[in-house]
Amino acid sequence: MADLGYDGKVAIITGAGGGLGRSHALELAKRGALVVVNDLGGSVDGEGGSHTAAQQVVDAIKAAGGEAVANYDSVATPEGGQSIVQTALDTFERVDIVINNAGILRDAAFKNMDAEKLEPVIDVHLKGAFYVTQAAWGHMREQSYGRIVSTSSGAGLFGNFGQTNYGAAKAGLVGFTRVLAVEGAKNNIKANAIAPVAKTRMTEELLGAMADKLAPELVTPVVAWLAHEDCPVSGEVYSCGGGHVARVFTGVTPGWTGAEGLSVEDVRDHFEDIRSEDGYSVPANLTDEMMLTLKALGG
Repeated sequence: MADLGYDGKVAIITGAGGGLGRSHALELAKRGALVVVNDLGGSVDGEGGSHTAAQQVVDAIKAAGGEAVANYDSVATPEGGQSIVQTALDTFERVDIVINNAGILRDAAFKNMDAEKLEPVIDVHLKGAFYVTQAAWGHMREQSYGRIVSTSSGAGLFGNFGQTNYGAAKAGLVGFTRVLAVEGAKNNIKANAIAPVAKTRMTEELLGAMADKLAPELVTPVVAWLAHEDCPVSGEVYSCGGGHVARVFTGVTPGWTGAEGLSVEDVRDHFEDIRSEDGYSVPANLTDEMMLTLKALGG
């Protein structure tokens, strides 16, 4: 089969000055995409800013024969999101792909979590994805084409100590992705998410000896496929790291239905039936999940 290309496609990649974003930008550009390399250039906790990181990635892309432009706006405000997308329009006259990758860390046990740690993390991860994607959304609808890939995390899907702020933001991106998939379907806009495990400046101290086996370049192929025009799915989440890829999904058990209403004692007495994973379903959307409930009620 032929190699996958992105000729003529314009990709915005946030947080692309290093780590995963840098890897995504280099790969898509190598395959023909015109890339907006967005990076505020701040520290891991979101402080400060510099043009160096984004510009170095742009220079690397151009040195390899590709096309790219740097953008240094923060994703964390509506104005920043608009400016990032405007850079794509001013330079390349369209936007086809948005890869929401920008992120910061401000970890603390929940008992020590405060607004100073919570709000910036929500602003960058969750609101940042919202603001950039919304600024691109109208253009994607007009051209009846778009691909959106957002970066979730196992911390949000499964939980991790010290990351209530980060986990909440990352779980929010799954809901964000699911709704975009529903709303974008009629305009050929597909939205998916990844939950990556990779060595970056945000994770290298946590990964220890495994870090060298978890290069960002081993996550990028998943992102590139989800961002490609041939990708057949929307609204899905993929765990990826070290060359391993797996789908993560939300399932609904068959549960238990009270024949004559429901009491607290019914829930207690049938809790194992309610929790049993045998015969689970994977709803595609809210309507599918509601239909399971109605079916259980005999409707």
